[in-house]
Amino acid sequence: MTDETYALLCDFYELTMSNGYFLKGFIDKVAYFDVFFRKVPDGGGFAIAAGLEQVIEYIKNLRFSKDDIKYLKNLNMFSDDFLEYLSNFRFTGDIYAVPEGTPVFPNEPIITIKAPVIEAQLIETFTLLSVNHQSLIATKANRIVRAARGRTVLEFGSRRAHGTDGAVLGARAAFIAGCGGTACAMTDKIYGVPAGGTMAHSWIQMFDSEYEAFKTYCELYPNNVTLLVDTYNVLKSGVPNAIRAFKEVLIPRGITKCAIRLDSGDMTYLSKKAREMLDNAGLRDCKIVASNALDEYIISDLISQGACIDIFGVGERLITSKSEPVFGGVYKLCAIEDDKGKIIPKIKLSENVTKITNPHFKKVYRLFENKTGKAIADQLCVYDEIIDQKKDLEIFDPDATWKRKTITDFTAKELLVPIFIGGKKVYNVPSIQETRKYCMEQIDSLWDEVKRFEFPHEYYVDLSQKLWDIKHKLIKENR
Repeated sequence: MTDETYALLCDFYELTMSNGYFLKGFIDKVAYFDVFFRKVPDGGGFAIAAGLEQVIEYIKNLRFSKDDIKYLKNLNMFSDDFLEYLSNFRFTGDIYAVPEGTPVFPNEPIITIKAPVIEAQLIETFTLLSVNHQSLIATKANRIVRAARGRTVLEFGSRRAHGTDGAVLGARAAFIAGCGGTACAMTDKIYGVPAGGTMAHSWIQMFDSEYEAFKTYCELYPNNVTLLVDTYNVLKSGVPNAIRAFKEVLIPRGITKCAIRLDSGDMTYLSKKAREMLDNAGLRDCKIVASNALDEYIISDLISQGACIDIFGVGERLITSKSEPVFGGVYKLCAIEDDKGKIIPKIKLSENVTKITNPHFKKVYRLFENKTGKAIADQLCVYDEIIDQKKDLEIFDPDATWKRKTITDFTAKELLVPIFIGGKKVYNVPSIQETRKYCMEQIDSLWDEVKRFEFPHEYYVDLSQKLWDIKHKLIKENR
């Protein structure tokens, strides 16, 4: 898919609504939209924001091609003036977002768009699909990384991914969230995520013997050897032949860095026995890699059982987030401007209380305890509010307002940063290595209770008193 076709990567109603806005004279009407999600996948305590870099590239390159305009004209649904407007389309608005790799929580803006309503409406689908997909994979990948307790996790899922972007961008998101590398060569080429691999069973089957296959591979790639030892029999054939190949090819060259990979069977039992065999052969530096339908729960069980595994290769359950494959991010109007530029807050009501939106143009503060550096809570404020860090701050549960807490000696950090102002990019996109480092640092700022897999502590996202009052005034006026 080429960049020029991305303009039509939208829901059709975005086009019909935009045509309607155009005909009704709303071409300069400024609207504010928030991108946020309502529930953390897998019942986790937090999610990880990802996909912003792709949104930035999309906005920079967003144009309607002649073929796009021809397609729309042939539908006989859109006015000629609107099509002329689209032929000259450029994004001219403002976008604010949390940096990629930031831990995020339900109902707080990940991205806020301020733009003429047609511009804001037309970018909805691509913005959501980018953020939803990569945030989902980053969140799942980090759960797996945390389960590994410091052991390396590699992303092995390209062949099970949902399409090309699912493989390439999924591997990107997994790296941001802590994976050590990927099996996907294209992700390395485009984004600089370290790519690597071992071998398939077919390599071994192509040779007259398992030993010959291992020996040949060691001779070809002496500085990067991982031998797959379960083609025939792990303990009776695979490991002994790997030891022989290592000793005959690598050791004489002074190379001790090597590994074996287990891809089937009882990983705990086989890894313990393999470790014993390798150590007895003097190959204590040889690593053991495990793969085969792993996830955070299986990895946790393997480690608790004493499995001697150094590296985990995780494929289908990571790249598809198999346990919960939808992130659920939404794109909701939160304010408009009147003819004088005054911001008018808007709210969406619902019989489902969790679907009631937070109105107004907002900022998000993360409150850190100075003594520990840990995050206490997030607070949503109206755009013109400033938290005075020199004064004590009372925060409260927006759903149970009697639950209140006064915090002292804290630092308040704004999470949303400017990305585009007046249609011009003002944000320097960090390298993927910098984003990964930032992600690890931010996760470290969360209390361990928030990072539990089962029944994590609920991290509070509170509203300022001003925003709470505005929200409940709108609820009373509109119900």
